[in-house]
Amino acid sequence: QVQLVESEGALVQAGGSLRLSCAASGTTWSILRMGWYRQAPGKQRELVARITSSGSTNYADSVKGRFTISRDNAKNTVYLQMNSLKLEDTAVYFCNALANLNEYWGQGTQVTVSP
Repeated sequence: QVQLVESEGALVQAGGSLRLSCAASGTTWSILRMGWYRQAPGKQRELVARITSSGSTNYADSVKGRFTISRDNAKNTVYLQMNSLKLEDTAVYFCNALANLNEYWGQGTQVTVSP
């Protein structure tokens, strides 16, 4: 079992920056991949970015060049650095981990971008 705890979200002005973190606990040795998804009101949950245990990353087209995902394996923590935030980035952000063919989710954290 893997437990994921996300940092608090925030209200940020458009053009601003925010860093989210997600700390994993439990059977962290089994984690193959961690990532961030988001869900805006009335929309489906979508992938934002993810990173494998070897450090390979992929991003949604909408965030490429603005967001950066990274991980600290010693701390079992994954980060999402969000720059140049846009109104359309407003959503609940969920941390995700793939371990032993099971997916685990954090509780979600609200990010709101204001004009």
